[in-house]
Amino acid sequence: MPRPRSRNPKLVRKVREQVDRITKAFAEQEITITTEYAADGGVSGMYAEGGLLVRDEYLERVQRILGQPVGLGHVKRVIAGVVLLPLVEAVENPDVKVPLGEQPTVKVALGAAVEQFGKGIAAPNYALTVAPVGPCPATEPQEVYDGTEPYPGICTENSGEGVLVYIADTGLLKDAEAQHPWLDDVQRALEPDGSIEDWDPDRRPDPVDNVPKIPPYSGHGTFVAGVVRCMAPEAEVIVSNAFKIAGTALEDDLVRELTQALTLGVDIFNLSITTTTTDDGPMLAFPAWLRLLRSTYKGVVCVAAAGNDGSRHPCWPAAFPEVISVGALAADWRDRADFSNHGGWVDVYAPGRDLINAYATGPYRCEDDPYKDQIRNFYGMCKWSGTSFSTPIVTGLIAARMSRTGENGQEAGAALLAEARSQAIPGVGAILLPCGDDCDRPERRVGRWCCCHAEK
Repeated sequence: MPRPRSRNPKLVRKVREQVDRITKAFAEQEITITTEYAADGGVSGMYAEGGLLVRDEYLERVQRILGQPVGLGHVKRVIAGVVLLPLVEAVENPDVKVPLGEQPTVKVALGAAVEQFGKGIAAPNYALTVAPVGPCPATEPQEVYDGTEPYPGICTENSGEGVLVYIADTGLLKDAEAQHPWLDDVQRALEPDGSIEDWDPDRRPDPVDNVPKIPPYSGHGTFVAGVVRCMAPEAEVIVSNAFKIAGTALEDDLVRELTQALTLGVDIFNLSITTTTTDDGPMLAFPAWLRLLRSTYKGVVCVAAAGNDGSRHPCWPAAFPEVISVGALAADWRDRADFSNHGGWVDVYAPGRDLINAYATGPYRCEDDPYKDQIRNFYGMCKWSGTSFSTPIVTGLIAARMSRTGENGQEAGAALLAEARSQAIPGVGAILLPCGDDCDRPERRVGRWCCCHAEK
């Protein structure tokens, strides 16, 4: 078995500080988050206490061995086939496998279920995040001059017309469309009551100087939407504020949102988020959503970020075979970015270092070393790195191909992956590059192929 790789102590500290921020943010919502760490100091799993995801056909048996009330009376439906079982104090039962009179922790409850029935019938309710605890983004946003154009630029040869992209992320900043022409007509998602999400980051006074600052990750969804639109300027795009708590959401909440979004007629889902799991195994509720996708919504494709841990270990949902997983290329577009996850489960790599796109306006206080407490000032654009931003490049290229060829999302995604594999770089893998408006530039082409003029 390979020895765990060592981590830079600064990176370990950064991970711990970010986990602490996420944990405190959830605590304010009266949700307890437990984090398990890997031997190298990275996060091996982050999940909510108080409940366990369980497959329907095992529910009563799991309830019995955990000493929980039997039946559907107090469980929470997540999606067809999976429920969230609240954990309460265990009562006496002949089959009980946990301490009586105590509310079992997720770890204890899961251990009892796995011992009795094996893996795959129950799982923690994992926290998926855009925050840099190994996932995305890889850096904090960096300043660019006022008036700087997006990079990669708007691909005028591509369209995306007639394609609907759903971005589950941190929402769309107010006035983003007015400030950035390529975001014109990008929509906000609907709330459960049918109203349009009316959201903007709560710029609370900074505790150091009392001046309101841009909150971390608040511009993440706006940046992602901007990258999609640069690749496919005519695509219809919806951005949701799914990751409201420190750039993080629980699996059950995300799956409910994605299930509801299917009714909109979405062609492509962009998920610039990820999570690790305690045993490297898959989540439980998300596969049920993928099964629904396959069985009922033909042609819909899901594109997800591979994560920024620099690791071979799978991250989810990117590692699901049905999902197109995207790693990041370095700034030269020929090497893999050092932060990008990699391995056989990553399908394709796209530019992810030093991209420039839409962001908030105002001051921002850095949270991570070596720039901790540095004040950066933004004018509606920023430079950012991470597989979070490689992912919408691939999403946009799929949308553009769909409008160009008439293929559905699955077909267009498969065709682009075939092209990417045919131009794979040894030691990196299959790659997709955007061309912008100057397709003759050799550094933006792979052999004789480019995204704008690929054969139908």
